[in-house]
Amino acid sequence: MTVVLSGAGTEEKFVELQLKRLSNSKKNWPDIDAIKGVFCCKRTDISDYVQEHWKEDAFFGYQYLNGTNPMLIRRCSALPDNFPVTDDMVFPRGQGSLRNEMKKGNIFLCDYKLLDGVKANTINEKQQYLMAPLVLLHKTPDDKLMPIAIQLKQTPADDNPIFFPTDSEYDWLMAKIFVRSADFSEHQLNVHLLRTHLLAEVFAVSLLRNMPMVHPLYKLLIPHTRDTLEINFFARHFLISKNGIYPKIAASGREGMMTILKRSLSSMTYSSLCIPDDIAERGVEALPNFYYRDDGLKLWDIIQRFVQGVLSYYYKNDTEVQTDSELQKWISDIFEHGFLSQAGTGIPKSFTTLSELVKFVTMVIFTCSGQHSAVNTGQYDYGGWMPNTPSTMQLPPPTTKGTTSEARMLQTLPNKGTTAKTMAALWLLSKEPSDFVPLGQYPEDHFSERIPCGLIKVFKGELEVLSAVINIRNQNLDVPYTYMDPMKVENSVAL
Repeated sequence: MTVVLSGAGTEEKFVELQLKRLSNSKKNWPDIDAIKGVFCCKRTDISDYVQEHWKEDAFFGYQYLNGTNPMLIRRCSALPDNFPVTDDMVFPRGQGSLRNEMKKGNIFLCDYKLLDGVKANTINEKQQYLMAPLVLLHKTPDDKLMPIAIQLKQTPADDNPIFFPTDSEYDWLMAKIFVRSADFSEHQLNVHLLRTHLLAEVFAVSLLRNMPMVHPLYKLLIPHTRDTLEINFFARHFLISKNGIYPKIAASGREGMMTILKRSLSSMTYSSLCIPDDIAERGVEALPNFYYRDDGLKLWDIIQRFVQGVLSYYYKNDTEVQTDSELQKWISDIFEHGFLSQAGTGIPKSFTTLSELVKFVTMVIFTCSGQHSAVNTGQYDYGGWMPNTPSTMQLPPPTTKGTTSEARMLQTLPNKGTTAKTMAALWLLSKEPSDFVPLGQYPEDHFSERIPCGLIKVFKGELEVLSAVINIRNQNLDVPYTYMDPMKVENSVAL
């Protein structure tokens, strides 16, 4: 593993990004142009696009599909009781009705209820603010996903206004910024840390504890555990520890992080880890321009065919699965220690059929490769331009409309030091390591039999075809979606 998440490693990133002079500053940004000055040190094509378009409603909606957190959006068929939006609020002059648009499948909801009541952090002895917003989005006739209403706290109240695109420029912009800041904590802790890094560790530890090296499942999965335990060790010490980077930059902080992780684990289900089930459950099968879904489903299918072929070679029937004691110990360990023996999660505690085993192993490989890439690789692309994804907010949101201004926005956004630390961390986390191993590449030949070796060749070939298809599609996009391109997906959670 070539990337070191030590204090020295982070220091190098500050130097590389030319941010060292800012890292300890407690001063606020005097204007947006000042942020541009520091942002120009390291840019990507997408981060440039973000800087130009971050204020636009269409781009705000687009990020729920193809940004770093494509896991929250779901079709809305009935408004939650705590989000009292009416037709005349979002369709002035009788231009439409929520009921009709819901029936057509055009209304979507992003609900950050996981963050409700989380104790916000204190940074540099200054109280920070973390909201738990509700966001209503509308798919327009030209296939854009537009935000139409934002409520920043879960409980409706006079001092918790619902914001609309028709509000003043800064009222509406600040509402969106508070949402993007909430998304930072939801994404980092639930979607990224728990659902890829910590899950991958559960799978890896159980594999090492229960599977001998000659076992076919060991041979199949060990390449997808490379460097996972090491990277998580460093993350625990240098990113999420009491003195780590995360508590210094995020509104959720250390105490809030533990609350969010507990809630996230208790609400995690097996179906939400399997992209075909998850997409169907969220009702987003037909949502246009959802490249995470399109590429992810194809990648899942390729992995599943490969897993089916390999495991069918070793297990001729369901009885052989049931009587494999090492296999049953592996899943039992995962059920007990990874999911705390909660049957309600849907995680199997034993395998009774080959098809059950194939699905679970497909989920493991997908989680450790494609899913991690989808929620990790774009972090600097979308978060390098700080106003698009603030890690924290220094002032509370407005309680009445018409009180927000550019000056208030600049006082609310993270200060210079927090911005610099966050930029360095996101650059570090998104950078491809020099020892990168793409999905489907197996430098160590664990399999020697002719049929499994042939299946690996077929697997590689299908991944190359998918990569070519994605590249052709991306040529016609303003913002290419590359995070599920198999040639850019790492074999394991190694960063």
